[in-house]
Amino acid sequence: MAMRHDTRTLIRTGSGILGTGILAVLLMLFAFGGISRQGPHTNPGWLMLMLAMASLPTGLLTFLLGLSKLLRERSAQNRA
Repeated sequence: MAMRHDTRTLIRTGSGILGTGILAVLLMLFAFGGISRQGPHTNPGWLMLMLAMASLPTGLLTFLLGLSKLLRERSAQNRA
């Protein structure tokens, strides 16, 4: 079964944005001084926190939308 182009684009875009958010969290925790109760310790840590807070929800929702489209396409194809 071939995946539709728009579904493939949603999954690829969502996973890219989600991966960017995960990378930002890892950089904030391990490369830019860590985090405490009051937030990150460095300015690059704060930038990574802002990037993670923007990209994690967006990437997750885009990826889930692509997966739901894929499941719907497969169920429609199985019915036909």
